[in-house]
Order: sequence, then structure tokens, then C-alpha cells
Amino acid sequence: MRSDIDIAQKAKMEKIIDIAKKIGLGEDEIDLYGKYKCKISLEVLDKNKDKKDGKLILVTAINPTPAGEGKSTVTVGLGQALCKKDKNAIIALREPSLGPVFGVKGGAAGGGYSQVVPMDDINLHFTGDMHAITTANNLLAAAIDNHVHQGNILNIDVRRIIFKRVMDMNDRALRDVVVGMGGKLNGFLREDGFMITVASEVMAILCLSTSLMDLKERMGNILIGYNLQNGPVYCKDLKVNGAMALLMKDAIKPNLVQTLENTPAIIHGGPFANIAHGCNSILATKIALKLGDYVVTEAGFGADLGAEKFFDIKCRYGELSPACVVIVATIRALKHHGGAKKEDLIIPNIETLSKGIVNLEKQIENIKKYGVPVVVAINRFTSDGNDEVSFIEDFCNARGVKVALTEVWEKGGEGGLELATKVLETIENEKTKFKCIYDIQDSIEEKINKIATEIYGAGGVKYSTVAEKQIAEIIKLGHDKLPICIAKTQYSLSDNPSLLGRPSGFEVVVKEVRLSNGAGFIVVLTGDIMTMPGLPKVPAAEKMDILEDGTILGLF
Repeated sequence: MRSDIDIAQKAKMEKIIDIAKKIGLGEDEIDLYGKYKCKISLEVLDKNKDKKDGKLILVTAINPTPAGEGKSTVTVGLGQALCKKDKNAIIALREPSLGPVFGVKGGAAGGGYSQVVPMDDINLHFTGDMHAITTANNLLAAAIDNHVHQGNILNIDVRRIIFKRVMDMNDRALRDVVVGMGGKLNGFLREDGFMITVASEVMAILCLSTSLMDLKERMGNILIGYNLQNGPVYCKDLKVNGAMALLMKDAIKPNLVQTLENTPAIIHGGPFANIAHGCNSILATKIALKLGDYVVTEAGFGADLGAEKFFDIKCRYGELSPACVVIVATIRALKHHGGAKKEDLIIPNIETLSKGIVNLEKQIENIKKYGVPVVVAINRFTSDGNDEVSFIEDFCNARGVKVALTEVWEKGGEGGLELATKVLETIENEKTKFKCIYDIQDSIEEKINKIATEIYGAGGVKYSTVAEKQIAEIIKLGHDKLPICIAKTQYSLSDNPSLLGRPSGFEVVVKEVRLSNGAGFIVVLTGDIMTMPGLPKVPAAEKMDILEDGTILGLF
């Protein structure tokens, strides 16, 4: 089988201006970035405000494993399959982060014959959105230290500055740093740190804003720290939110590209789902819903993280109502959840599959709690036995859940026709009764407890002394009536990555609670979640190269 980059480089792409015309966009509604990429004007939303929205389809998954699930690949493949069935379908994805691209996780452009292209551009600098986010974030960071250096009129307590610098690369050496060294001219000495760009509150703001002015206001509401009188200090107090929005004037526009089969794909925003809310932008999704009859989008990692945040944060702010959810599962991953060793995953084994399928069972139950119809997609690998496939099909049928075998990695849209058929049938015959899992007026602890017990299956929640003080502080500031964004491991329903399958009765330990006031949610940190990843022993970057003629090698 050819590599992803080899397949992508040999793709017959259509000019992006022609892709735009397919979905009703005129030349004055797009900004070209070469022949195969463009940005979409936000005026498109106002122009189509009276047009009925298309149907929104969310693709999520079981808890991810080293065996792989292929959620983005299925998302792309499903979109291609819908177009093969003569449906006006658009795909809406997140943008990849350079850190994982050069680290170990990889990009977010799909794989095999279900990819978005130009794959190399999308996985590298694309249209510069990540750089704009990084720069806007670091403008605020620089303004904070400059304000302190220039007299500190706001009486900022340098011991309580909570806003961090960012960069779009995995660099563990920058997690904890000291700034201001070198004497008086370099500012005041203090502890600081870097996060990866996709963990920045600026990224979350981009993805949850509904206009440029909304983005500017949200930037101003970022809590940067506290003053010496224990009062809050916001970005707007430093008067740089206008400049930050200026830096984001192009980044706020969604990006339009295409798949290998020339299906339109809107790619915009890329917050991680284990440390942020893990969904593409509201603007991208809303534009897609106005231009397409069916919109296929995805949310990061398993349904307990990505789907929960998609529903409770993105749908709440975007006033979205998904028509159907696809849960992606692989037989290899389910056997991993059943306790199979890595070297045994390709060996047919109904016993370990039957033990691991409880993870899929829980994710199905979770989606149903939100009142949204479910379809299970079995992302097939060549090592999967027919009896194993039948076992999953029987399991789903017994629970009244549609299930489809997908081979989109190998066959593109053709391999997703069964899934597309099941999705269309589900949308036609099962009406969504979408509702969030908690009321926004619930207390912080009530909201956390509902997610932990109902979605994760926990027996309860325990708070550190630090977390309890932080919750009290957020209540004092009057910002407690916000959605919850829990940062936890993606590998388990619990906050312990070693608890596979469907653990129950465990206790979720909340270590810290942070206010992302600009984004409009409260971040709850559990387990050992880091906001700045590190590179592995053998980074993917070591296998990458470029030839004299510009040909890229080793990019997946």
C-alpha cells in the first residue's frame, strides 16, 4: 500500500475556485491562497441567513488506543461517500498542529484514499492560522510583562500571572521557565511557562466566536491574573484586545480545501480535546450548514472527551443540533481494551473482543443520553476476522443500533457507501431530541459531577485543596455559570490511562480548576495532563525530508 503522502501527491485536484463554485461561493466571497486553498468571507453567513441549515453529522470514536481508530479518515470517507450518493455534502475538520506532526501522533488530514488535500500544506503552515494565534497570544504575554516593567499602574501581582506564552511545537524544555533575567532592562524576574498553541485560550476563542467583534470582545475578557489587592486583571485592562483581533482578522475566516475525490472540506481551528474543547470553529460549521445539505464534522479523541465537549460547549454556544452521531471503532482497538497485547491484536480473538467491546457500549450509551441517534462504523483492517466483524454487528443489532462496515482508507468514498446509507436512513427515520447533559445554572461541582458520573462512569469526584480554592475564587468573580471543559487522559473513560475497557466506581481527582473567561468555559484538570507535550525518543521529524525539486518525503 502506498504511503499517505504518496497518494496525496498524485491526487488530481480541482482548482479551489471550482470547488467553491460547487457549494455556491462566488469569486468575491473567497480569498485565494494559491490554486488549491482559499478562505471564505464571513459575509457568506449573513447572505445565507434565511437559508435552512443542512443536517449536522458528528463523527466520534471509542477511547483511542495505540492500535488506531481512524476517526478523521472515516469523517473524510463518509463525506466522499455521501457525494457519491449525489448528496450535497461538505466536510468540516480541525487544523493539525505542528507539534504532533513532527512528534508522534501525526496530522489531521485523514489517510489512505480518504484524505483532504493538499495534505502537505494542511499539515504544515496551511494559511497561517496557527501562526496568527501564536502571535496574538504572545502579544498579550509581552504586554503583561511590559506593563509591569513600565510602572505597573494596574498593580499586577507577578506571582499570580496565569496567562502563558505559547508555540506550535512539542518542546518539554519550555514547560517551566524563568523570564526577566539579565538585569533591570529586561523586566522583573518571574516564573513563567509555555503551552502548545492549540492549548491557548486564543485558539478556543477563535473556535467559539461568531464574528470578528465577538472575537475581540472575548479577547478582552481573558483573565490574565490578579492584582496585589486580589482583584482580577483582564486583557481589556491592558488595552491590547483590539490589536490581538487585528492579528486574527484573516485567521477568523474558515479555510476551504478538497478531498482526494474533490469533495469540499472546510478546515478551521484546532484545539486539542484532552486539554481543550477539541472541535473545529463554530463559524466553519455554520457556514458549512448554510452551503451544504449534509455536514460531516468530527470531535477529538473518544466520545467521552470530544463528543461531550462538542455537545455541552460547542452546540450550546453555536445553537447547533446534530442529526446523527457516528461512533468509529476498530476490532484491534476493542481487543486492546479487552486486554490483548500489542503483538496479538492482529490475531482473531472473540474472547478479548467481547471483553473490550464494553468501551463501545458505554460510548453508545453516552451519545443516547444526549438524545441523538447513533450509527457505529467498524473501520476495517485486513487482519480483522469475519467472525469478529459479525460479533460487533450482532452486538449493535441487539441494542437497536445501526452498524456499518467501512473500508474508506483503502477504497475512499466507495468504501463508505454502506455507512452513508445507514446514516441517511437514521437521519430520515430517527429524529434528534438533543439536550445537554447539565444545566448551565448548575454549580461548578454539580456540572463536574454530572460529566464524571454520567459520561465517564465514575463513582464520585475528589477535589484537591488548590482546586477548592480556585472554585471559590471563580464563584467570587461571578464566572461560575459557564460550561465545563475537563482536561483528562484520552485513553480511558477514567482519569487513569491504564484503566481500559469500561471501568466503574473509580474516583475522578480534580487537581486544578482554571477560568478561561474569554473562551467562556471553566477548565478542570485531572490526572497528569500537560499543556506542552514533549517529542518522543524518535520524532517523526527524523523521517522527513525534502528533495531539490520540492518533493516532500516522510510526511506520513
